[in-house]
Amino acid sequence: MDVEFLTNQEILEQARKNLEQGPWDYLVGGVESETTMKRNRLAFDKIAFRPRVLIDVSEIDTGVTLLGNKLRMPVILAPMGSLQVFTPKGASAATKAAGDFGTIHVVSSVTEPNLEEIAETNQTNKMYQLYIHGDWGWVKEKIARIKNAGYTALCITVDSAYITRRERPMLIRYKWPTQKEPIDPIWRSYVTWDFLDKIKKEWGKSILVKGIMTGEDAKIAVDRGVDVVWASNHGGRQLDHGQGSMEFLPEIVDAVQSKAEIILDGGVLRGTDVIKALAIGANAVAIGKLQGWGLAANGTKGLIRTLEILEDEIKIAMGLLGITNFAQLSPSYICKSDAVNLPNEMSSWPHIPGGQIR
Repeated sequence: MDVEFLTNQEILEQARKNLEQGPWDYLVGGVESETTMKRNRLAFDKIAFRPRVLIDVSEIDTGVTLLGNKLRMPVILAPMGSLQVFTPKGASAATKAAGDFGTIHVVSSVTEPNLEEIAETNQTNKMYQLYIHGDWGWVKEKIARIKNAGYTALCITVDSAYITRRERPMLIRYKWPTQKEPIDPIWRSYVTWDFLDKIKKEWGKSILVKGIMTGEDAKIAVDRGVDVVWASNHGGRQLDHGQGSMEFLPEIVDAVQSKAEIILDGGVLRGTDVIKALAIGANAVAIGKLQGWGLAANGTKGLIRTLEILEDEIKIAMGLLGITNFAQLSPSYICKSDAVNLPNEMSSWPHIPGGQIR
């Protein structure tokens, strides 16, 4: 593809042209009324900046570290299922894009190809996300495979005890891609903090817990030695009528007290969103929809371009805020304000005709 994308709006528009209705609805939609998904966007939009001026911002460093890994910017790729519906190479395309750009892909356990094939595409740091789809013997076998494949950290998603009703694809009778490995979702509903302790001991390396939405659970996670508390409501795709992720981030930061690192996802679509999350106390953010759009637009190259545009937005916003690195950022650079747009999955791009793409 010879198109030079100048904005991420152009990337999502190209993604729409390339995708059939089912995969598109799966990517852009949320659960039931999609209230949680809209609140994710609204929570970002209700935060304004307090910039400082007359500061030398001629050189800007967007880099951060996460679990000791140097990242080109504080944006990683969230675990997403069935990436093969967006690009023929599936998760391998995303993992390669992460390595080539200089960030991390947290590989979903419900995407293709298998975890070993994905690992071969990227010799740098990579992480694996695991849904529990079997008994303890199944978990031990899976952990052994993840270790042998060279993944450096294990992410356990904990907000998915039940499969939800995502009505956009349901309404058109979209049939989910069949998984090569049989999945029985009942196992997720048995997972407890004690079971997480067993996983942590068996894994023996860094562990991330994804799907923390309250200060209470963040404190439990820290007390049990979790390395990363991942503030997430699954992009508004699990519990409907939840808070936006930026609404509950402050209480998670307060509960963690710098005893673990914090990742946030849910509604991150602009470079300014990244800065707002870090100003409150996140160490990095993760992207889902942007990842899917980039892959659908042009595979690995499309996703790398998505990241490059996001990086440019971050640099510009940092310079205009009066900071040259993220160590200088603090809550003093943001304040509460009024949202000016009705939130939806594309409201970050006001130049889309009609405001949405169906």
